[in-house]
Amino acid sequence: MSTCTLARQWRPARMEMHMANTPWRTAIEKVLRDRGEAMHYTEIADEIIQRSLREDVGATPSSTVNSMITTDINANGDASVFVRVSRGSYVLRDARSSEAEQAEKSASAVPESSPGIVQALGMYWRRDYVTWSTAPRLYGQQQTGASVVDLASQLGIYLLYDTREAVYVGRALDQPLGRRLFQHTSDRLNGRWDRFSWFGLCPVTDKGEIRSPSLDGLTLGALVATLEALLIEGLEPRQNRKRGDEFRAVEYQQVVDPAIGRERKKRMLQEIASLIEKE
Repeated sequence: MSTCTLARQWRPARMEMHMANTPWRTAIEKVLRDRGEAMHYTEIADEIIQRSLREDVGATPSSTVNSMITTDINANGDASVFVRVSRGSYVLRDARSSEAEQAEKSASAVPESSPGIVQALGMYWRRDYVTWSTAPRLYGQQQTGASVVDLASQLGIYLLYDTREAVYVGRALDQPLGRRLFQHTSDRLNGRWDRFSWFGLCPVTDKGEIRSPSLDGLTLGALVATLEALLIEGLEPRQNRKRGDEFRAVEYQQVVDPAIGRERKKRMLQEIASLIEKE
């Protein structure tokens, strides 16, 4: 392979590295313009991270992208560079097609709403990924590249599973999620669960802070939609093919507690040392 060919291959990556501190709006526009079609805000956030367009994406990159776009649309109306073509999906105004224009008219009839009652969730997290104590840390991240967040102080509902079967449903209100789960490591349920799911009422800020829940503007429709979604997510009925209407909570992927990794390395080194001594 020639030097010129290598230069052509590496040049785009180097250019993107220089854009590590690109403002959010500029990064969003670049991703949408390069794609040339509508994208969901989670896809846009993923692309920004993968292409290293921003060095710091915070704890909630998807939420940040969605907020930046919707704020621009609400503030500028038809003058905004962004167009919503369906719930959560956007395209640049100067790149939209006739199909997108028609979709925009339909989407405009349904205003973008808030995430709802449940603000965040985690599905089938592993018990052995957590260092259990009276104050455990439940680490998760919105997506690869996002800041890791400790979600132990969340309030809401949780489920315990024996492999895949739900064996217990509980609530974390008077005590936070982490504390409630810890109690189940020494009570009658101790040997009955190896995974857990949780549905949090507290919003998470871009800095990874857990805020107090707010139920202002709660409607009967939102309550019913939340109950439906919780049952679908927690029980996974075979005939349900979607989460449920109006359920748009942010899902967090579990991150192994670093202390567990350190302990595993320590045990491995001890085993190696033991084997050397025997020789």
